[in-house]
This record gives sequence, C-alpha cells and structure tokens, in this order.
Amino acid sequence: MSLAGEVADLSRASGRALPGAPSAKLAAEDVLHAGVASGYRRLNLRRALWLVALAALIVLALALDFTHGPSALGWRDLWRTIVSPATASPDAQVIVWQIRLPYALMAVLVGGALGLAGGEMQTILDNPLASPYTLGVSAAAAFGAALAIVLNLHVPGVPDVWVVPVNAFIFALISALVLDGVARWRGLPTSGVVLMGIALVFVFHALVSLMQFVATEDALQGLVFWTLGSLTRSDWTQVRVLGAVLVIMAVLAWRQSWAMTALRLGEDRAASFGIRVARLRLVTLMRVSLLSALTVSFVGTIGFVGLVAPHIARGIFGEDHRFYLPGCVIVGALVMSLASIASKTLLPGVIIPVGIVTALVGIPFFLVIVVRSSGRSL
Repeated sequence: MSLAGEVADLSRASGRALPGAPSAKLAAEDVLHAGVASGYRRLNLRRALWLVALAALIVLALALDFTHGPSALGWRDLWRTIVSPATASPDAQVIVWQIRLPYALMAVLVGGALGLAGGEMQTILDNPLASPYTLGVSAAAAFGAALAIVLNLHVPGVPDVWVVPVNAFIFALISALVLDGVARWRGLPTSGVVLMGIALVFVFHALVSLMQFVATEDALQGLVFWTLGSLTRSDWTQVRVLGAVLVIMAVLAWRQSWAMTALRLGEDRAASFGIRVARLRLVTLMRVSLLSALTVSFVGTIGFVGLVAPHIARGIFGEDHRFYLPGCVIVGALVMSLASIASKTLLPGVIIPVGIVTALVGIPFFLVIVVRSSGRSL
C-alpha cells in the first residue's frame, strides 16, 4: 500500500472525512517530510553529542599529559602549584608553569591546527591522501628554519628568538603561493596539485639534508629539533599565538562549511550552486598554509596528524562540514595529546620527540588508506 493510501485509511479510521486524493497526497508528503526532518534532527543531535564527548576526552588527555613527565612531582603537588603557586617551591613552579602546562596545551593546539588543515585540504583536493605534507608546506618551513639556524640569521627589528619561526613561516608561505600560482596558471586538476606538492616535499627535504651536511655541530643539534618534531621548547608566547590563530582560522573555515560540503559533490555541482570554486580553493589553501607553517615554526615537523584526524572525523560526523571541521580540530587535538602522553611514557625518564610517535602511528594508517584507495586515481 502506498503512503497516500495509508494516510487515507488512518483518516477514515479516525472518523474524519478525507476531502480528496490531492489532500491525501499532501498529507502523505507532510508525513514524509516530518519523518525526514525528525531523522535529520536526531542525526545532528548525535553529532553534537560526539563533539561534547570528544571535547571531554581532550580535557582528560590534557590532564594526563600534564601529570606525566620525568620529574618526581605527584599530581597533588602539581595541583597545589596551580591553585596556590605562592606555597609551592620554586622548582615546582618552574616545572608546572614553564614546562608542563605549555607543553600539554601546545600539544592540543598543534593537533587541532594540523587536524583542521588536513580536513580542509582533503576536501578541496578531493583526495584521501592529502595532508599538510602533500603541499610541501611543512618541508618548506623546516628548510626555512634550517637556513636560519645554520646561517645564524639576525633580522633588524626582530628578536633573535623569533628569527627562526619567522623565517620558517616565510618559506612556508612562499611554497604555498608558488603551488597555488602554478596550479592556477597551468589549470592543474586536484591530482596535479597533489603531485606538485609531493615534488616540493622532495625538493625541500633535499635542501634540509644539505643544511645538515654543512652545519656546525651546535647548529646540527638545533636542526634535530625541527626534523624530529618536539614540544619541549613550547612557551606561553607560542601557546597564545597559535591559540589565537587557530580560533580565527577555525571560525573562518566554519563560515564556509556549507560551500565545502557542496564541494564534496564535485566542482561542477558546487559551481552550479553559485560557489566560486577557484576562490574557495585559494582561500582554503592560504588557511592551510598558515596553520601548517605556524605549527612547524613552533614545534618542528610533525606528520600524519593532518592525515589521521580528518579520516576519523569523517567516519564519525560524515560530510556535513558544520560538524566535520570542528570534529577535525577536536580529533586532531585528542590524537596529538595522546601522542604526547605516549612520548613521555614509552621510555621512563625520557621524552621521545612526539614526531616519532605520530609517525609510528600514522604510517600504518597511511598504508591502509593507500590500499583502500588503490583503485582510485590520485
């Protein structure tokens, strides 16, 4: 029996006269629309609950990350140092306020930034293997940092502590501008953009290797930080800067969430909805470049978070970018925080560079994606 017939039977059973077939058809459509709307509301509620649950897990992971470290301070001493720093010893104050808190907060911020960058990149390139690495932005930033360290650069008006991050940021932006400029000039498809990004990765990795070869022993120690990826040099200035940029970029990305959702249907369909696809790609690439460059400038090269987090977020939240993009931020932050905890606990008394941990976790994940995408053109 059709839905219209069922509505007519219900009307007769209730004792109400059915005016005619058109009314029954309209009533059936109303019932159908109401059911779809109800299901959509339940889906959005479930997505919102997932966001809340993941945010709660981040708070828990942040607390665990804060309480783990090579020092012998217990969690009671750590908590007392936070709520009443005047009663704590000078050593405890330094450990808590200058080491533990910036370290743990930077892990969350870096993960959120890389997760958002990876999620946006996979959308605009329509490629499951796209990540900040694919554009070569991370490699370019690492080369900029290596160049500043090896040459011991000094820029008038710029504090020495900011020379390396600023130089890394400049090279990352140059890489992104070159990539986008050539892609627009040659009219490259998304697969061409990815392949060109891979070429940039190899170029900048070779240049970093050259810097390592000619570097002095002291400079080489500084380069290790950038190539392995470490949170140990995090400070409150970096936390404030990255936190502010991440919030701004996340808001800007969320404002374009409907356009990016439409883009998942294809560039032609998105253009038919009135979306300026070329402009959307350019703006998104600039956001991705800024987030990626800033994270590399502060903590060095950290891979696979921008690849893993978007896939997990897509599995939970689907393609609706109103939830998918915040999900990328939250999942990326959670993954990075868990990696930070692992970096402190795998070897007792030693903090492993977190980039090594993310690589060990991300490489198998990457291979799984490659196998699943074997029949799909890059």
